[in-house]
Amino acid sequence: MGCYNTGLMCRSEYNSCDDDDFLQLPAEDEVLLQKLREESRAVFLQRKSRELLDNEELQNLWFLLDKHQVPPVSGEEAMISYEAYLKVGESAGPKCKKFFTARVYAKLLHSDPYGRISIMQFFNYVMRKVWLHQTRIGLSLYDVAGQGYLRESDLENYILELIPTLPQLDGLEKSFYSFYVCTAVRKFFFFLDPLRTGKIKIQDILACSFLDDLLELRDEELSKESQESNWFSAPSALRVYGQYLNLDKDHNGMLSKEELSRYGTATLTSVFLDRVFQECLTYDGEMDYKTYLDFVLALENRKEPAALQYIFKLLDMENQGYLHVFSLNYFFRAIQEQMKLHGQEPVSFQDVKDEIFDMVKPKDPYKITLQDLVNSCQGDTVISILIDLNGFWTYENREVLVANDNDNSSAADLDDT
Repeated sequence: MGCYNTGLMCRSEYNSCDDDDFLQLPAEDEVLLQKLREESRAVFLQRKSRELLDNEELQNLWFLLDKHQVPPVSGEEAMISYEAYLKVGESAGPKCKKFFTARVYAKLLHSDPYGRISIMQFFNYVMRKVWLHQTRIGLSLYDVAGQGYLRESDLENYILELIPTLPQLDGLEKSFYSFYVCTAVRKFFFFLDPLRTGKIKIQDILACSFLDDLLELRDEELSKESQESNWFSAPSALRVYGQYLNLDKDHNGMLSKEELSRYGTATLTSVFLDRVFQECLTYDGEMDYKTYLDFVLALENRKEPAALQYIFKLLDMENQGYLHVFSLNYFFRAIQEQMKLHGQEPVSFQDVKDEIFDMVKPKDPYKITLQDLVNSCQGDTVISILIDLNGFWTYENREVLVANDNDNSSAADLDDT
């Protein structure tokens, strides 16, 4: 999911001002204590914000670094030695002191024969840290409970107020804002709240790439390809919502099992769809947009542990924590029936079962657990074989498809010459 090591401040740095670890939170009817607590948190966050480098201070830091660069240039990179680095640290002011340590220098030191580091890499490191702290403070303002978590409504408010600052979303109609916010928030909660607690750690939000993807929409010149691959872009959100509307043939704002059966290539088995409607939240047997988003995120990201967990729960009909031969046979029979309907010769379950166990290599030779699927690196393929005729067909014809891809690549190379 594109996570990275952020080196974030510990939780207590932002929440200790409330003394929540030592004092009980005020009750809802203790209005005065609630207001006092909110005010103290706001003051604390403002103080933390003032400790960050502003644009003028960042420009001054860049000027000092550039002034102290040490030749020769490495490629096109201006470099700085440790001695010059310490001099800049002394001149840059107290706010910069934490960046000019031996640990930071060593972290950025690579293969320069003179023992220098790249000025650009160091400056980007500082910028990244400042951005993380700014974002941490911004998210904390929406942390109503002050516990280092955001509830769904908190994150909805954050993203709603963020929309006007993202030029790539300028074209969105205000009437679509609520659907856009729902679409964006579901991705955070689907992947970062696998236990469905209804809240996400702010640290987890910062530690993954989703916020980067969202804030990438500040780039006014973002390429069409980048927008199409970004879940949070306007084209992506409109695509997902448009598909939902197209599936909703009776226009009642909800999806029945029959309507959902036309999803994608319309090759998901009826047995799998039965399980979707048995396990997922529905209203009078129909699925709303939020539930549909979880369904889409699972099927579009089948390699991800959160998606495998979602689908595994549907396959584990008896809630035993594992799949056995009966489970696999139950779901694959629906694939065999679809093959007959399409005039294809059904494949033997015994052959498929052996291939599945060979791919997964479970610890127990008779049971496949969720962890087995995650560890196998082929969990997405196993899932596709069991729930989707198109996925099974792709797997069965993988060698032909690879050969065709190679032929097409060779033809394209010839065209280029």
